[in-house]
Amino acid sequence: MGEIPPSIGWFPKLKSLLLDTNQFDGSYPAKDISNLANLEVLTLAENPFLPAPFQVELGKLTRLTYLWLSGMNMTGEIPESLSSLTELSLLSVSNNMLQGTIPTWVWQHKKLQYLYMFANSFTGEISSSVTAVNLVELDVSSNNLTGTIPDDFGRLINLTMLFLYTNQLHGSIPPSIGLLPNLSDIRLFEDMLSGSLPPELGKHSPLGNLEVCNNNLSGELPADLCSNRKLYDIVVFNNNFYGKLPQSLDGCYRLNNLMLYNNHFTGEFPKSIWSVVTNELTTVMIQNNNFSGTFPTQLPWNFTRLEMSNNRFSGPIPTLAGKIEVFRAANNSLCGEIPWNLMGISQVTELDLSGTFGFTSGLTILDLSSNALSGEIPKAINKLKLNFLNLSMNQLTGEIPTSLQNEAYERSFLFNPGLCVSSNNSIPNFPICSARANNNNDISRRLIALFLVLASIMLVGSAVGGFLLLKRQKNTQDPLSWKLTQFHALHFTEYDVLSGLCEQNWIGSGRSGKVYRISVVDGEGGSRMVAVKKIWNAQNLDSKLEKDFLAEVQILGEIRHINIVKLLCCISSSEAKLLVYEYMENGSLDRWLHQRDRVGSLAPLDWPTRLQIAIDSARGLCYMHHDSSPAIVHCDVKSANILLDPEFRAKIADFGLARILLKTGDPCANRRLAFLQSTDTGLR
Repeated sequence: MGEIPPSIGWFPKLKSLLLDTNQFDGSYPAKDISNLANLEVLTLAENPFLPAPFQVELGKLTRLTYLWLSGMNMTGEIPESLSSLTELSLLSVSNNMLQGTIPTWVWQHKKLQYLYMFANSFTGEISSSVTAVNLVELDVSSNNLTGTIPDDFGRLINLTMLFLYTNQLHGSIPPSIGLLPNLSDIRLFEDMLSGSLPPELGKHSPLGNLEVCNNNLSGELPADLCSNRKLYDIVVFNNNFYGKLPQSLDGCYRLNNLMLYNNHFTGEFPKSIWSVVTNELTTVMIQNNNFSGTFPTQLPWNFTRLEMSNNRFSGPIPTLAGKIEVFRAANNSLCGEIPWNLMGISQVTELDLSGTFGFTSGLTILDLSSNALSGEIPKAINKLKLNFLNLSMNQLTGEIPTSLQNEAYERSFLFNPGLCVSSNNSIPNFPICSARANNNNDISRRLIALFLVLASIMLVGSAVGGFLLLKRQKNTQDPLSWKLTQFHALHFTEYDVLSGLCEQNWIGSGRSGKVYRISVVDGEGGSRMVAVKKIWNAQNLDSKLEKDFLAEVQILGEIRHINIVKLLCCISSSEAKLLVYEYMENGSLDRWLHQRDRVGSLAPLDWPTRLQIAIDSARGLCYMHHDSSPAIVHCDVKSANILLDPEFRAKIADFGLARILLKTGDPCANRRLAFLQSTDTGLR
């Protein structure tokens, strides 16, 4: 407490002055301290001094080897007088309010080994001439640095730690960084870096931690990333990486955190990841990629978080370990029954599977939607206190547990035709379970099965007879002919879509027609959901509108962008026209912003999510306006036309009013294009 007395400068032979981590306030006596000509170690860090500029007098302490000034409310720029401290091996000025550029002499200091300047407001570029070859640890993160990473960083052969994250650095990562022999920890996340990772990263050094998330990096992960078997964290999410994971991960037995989500990885996920010998792996987040493969019988015992939604995993749900807290596996091709083994796992607080496991006493969020789960819902679910439940779009059978037969869960079991309820007063639109349906009565089951077979035969016979009769009655007319135009690889036919156009699958209507949510076959023998827009009676379209419609479908079918909803195919006949889109699970942004027509109380969108939605929408519009050929102007951008996937990534939809414009040398055409583009700059 209190101020440092000026008398501190009365000890000229003093070599070490350690005043850090106290409660000194006021100002520190820099002039008096500068009289300590023999001082080699000075620490004033982590004291609540009054905000004040960096004191130039400290430059007189030319014998200093250790200068720790972090967290002491310094302002202004680093004075040039500090360049005279040529004996420094450690300089730490982090967690202050310093501004300006980092002086060139810092990057050319021959004896400097540890440089910590993070959490300030430094601006400008890093010097292109870096000759401080003895640097061991370098941290200038959380500033406002711009420019590129200097190639000279590849000369820092003693460097073990490189932290440049949360700046505004752009360009590529110099390949020479991958050649540094001692590099063990590299953190470059939340910059604007592009290009690929250094191809030899991890091959020549004991690399332990790699964090490059939230950039614009692409390419494949380096082949030798874990060849030295030291890697414990791989954090590369929110980039554009692609390809298969490197084989070097097979022996990555120290791996603790694997975060690859929101990229474009493909191929079978390495089975060795699930069975590393030391079982240090606790977190795997690989959602929103294109991984395939199956699970082991049981996950490692110390798993705490597994998120793998929106991939192509298949097979049965694994047995979960006792420490699991979060399990998300929505929109895969998992199958089999829901296991009963989760009652003894008390740590789980969030479960989003779309086809995964049983239940735990601590579970509050359970989402197993959009898989191929079968069997009955375990009665153990009655013991849970759920805030959110979604078992829809599976193949579950039997009676819905009694505690869930109320209006709060009326949308929790949709599209499971085998489910039933105990009475009409519980959940609407579900059949009443037959009192004769006794699981222990073999005779009843056989009679019911026989009845269903006979009924099916009669129904099929009636349908065939009716069809033949109708055909005779319409012998003067051409049969209804459907034409499917596909824009992506499909594993379903037009008849798969047509068979799903029923009231049970209807989810809404618009100015041009109805919208249905339909389950179709995917490429792995499972199923997926698609959204089908049925245009109002196509026979009423005039020839011009018909021509515009076909032209628009042809153009939109060629769009390939992550922030524009995919038009999978168009199905047309003389009676109707169907547009088949990818299904967006979280609906429109409008519903989340205004909470209309929502069941239950859902958490509002937080600001980071809103920002990401805005960025995604802007990227989609930018592609349409500037990168698409010809340019496309939406003309109706509003929150109702921004759809959200399971991870709340935004995609632009509903191009019913879009203008397709050719950029030509005609000034009038170009002015019209610019005017229409300006109409897409805001969201309603």
